[in-house]
Amino acid sequence: MRIARYHFDAFAALIPLHLACLLLLWTPFKWTYLVWLAATYSIRMFAITGGYHRYFAHRTFKTNRVFQFVLAFLAQSSAQMGVLWWAAHHRTHHRYSDTEKDVHSPVRENFWWAHIGWVLVGGASEYDTRVISDFERFPELRLLNRFHIVPFLLFGAAVFALGGYPAFVWGFVVSTVLLWHCTFSINSLAHLWGTRPFETGDYSRNNFFLALITLGEGWHNNHHQFMYSARQGLRWWEIDVTYYVLLILSLFGIVRELRAPSFSIVCEARLRMSREAVTK
Repeated sequence: MRIARYHFDAFAALIPLHLACLLLLWTPFKWTYLVWLAATYSIRMFAITGGYHRYFAHRTFKTNRVFQFVLAFLAQSSAQMGVLWWAAHHRTHHRYSDTEKDVHSPVRENFWWAHIGWVLVGGASEYDTRVISDFERFPELRLLNRFHIVPFLLFGAAVFALGGYPAFVWGFVVSTVLLWHCTFSINSLAHLWGTRPFETGDYSRNNFFLALITLGEGWHNNHHQFMYSARQGLRWWEIDVTYYVLLILSLFGIVRELRAPSFSIVCEARLRMSREAVTK
């Protein structure tokens, strides 16, 4: 287990918002507040899964420069660092998944480290620009990445202006904390808990529950097998809300060229996994 030196800035960003969730105790409940929670959570989760992950980290589809910026802006409203930082770290994770060089492996380290510990250490805010050079060339993304906290603050201000204090608590404070832990659970739980239909050389797993709360990211073993695919739920019952939204956006020409493995390729990979299981 590595010895990490934690720094104040990271804790200063995470702890206050967690403590602010206690404001729920003094906030009268209305069902409309759950609508705020669901809406702000879903919009930003899609921006993370469809934007940060499937577009910027893996380029599983194409879009125009304006929507590219919109995805990055909305994703950064979740306070998970900048778009270039996020995508660069994720590409590094795939290159070294569950090895000593993996930045957040629960197998090589522990659950705590993979879930949140790795973002709290000194140097975690740095990234290798060469890993994400294809998007580093856009000045608006570099600017957004540099001032990554601005979309987060603007989003919070917009929620407060539109819905007032109760909407702010439910639709910004609680929503953001839930976004953090549900997103982080893919780094931690999705490498510990679930099934493995494909032999990927790491410990990635499919998990139905995680897929529900992350709009499809829980089909993590599928993703590690077909990293280029915009579709992570490969079977009809593997719910992948992010992919469904991308399909709708493609009908309007907002996104295009969604990549996905053919049925024969998926079957071949499953058959290979079955044969290897029998021979072991």
